[in-house]
Amino acid sequence: MKPLRAEIPPEHAAIRRVIESIPQGRVSSYGEIAARAGLPGRARLVGRVLGDAGAEAALPWQRVLRSDGRIAFPPGTRAFRAQVRLLAGEGVLVRNGRVDLALHGWERDLDSQLWGPGVAAAPAN
Repeated sequence: MKPLRAEIPPEHAAIRRVIESIPQGRVSSYGEIAARAGLPGRARLVGRVLGDAGAEAALPWQRVLRSDGRIAFPPGTRAFRAQVRLLAGEGVLVRNGRVDLALHGWERDLDSQLWGPGVAAAPAN
């Protein structure tokens, strides 16, 4: 007999973990999430995972935007308005369907986070 719930593929689980990690008041792009999940170039998979997750997954979907900071839903739709409302509740300003990523982006420069000043170098072998 087949289980009622299929196992989540490891790639999908990795994407979910990254989305769950986006702090309140911050946003990230589909592509950034894919890269953080170890799946560079798989931005569309992030969208698919969000679409398939359903409400029971309780993912902070509102924090996921296009690479230019735009909301992916068509302006004026119920989903668009819900995303704007949820982001506003977190202190994220949406202007003309776009979020200022320089202001609200989540650790936008991963290289500087990993290799920038103040990061201790790994000991030499």
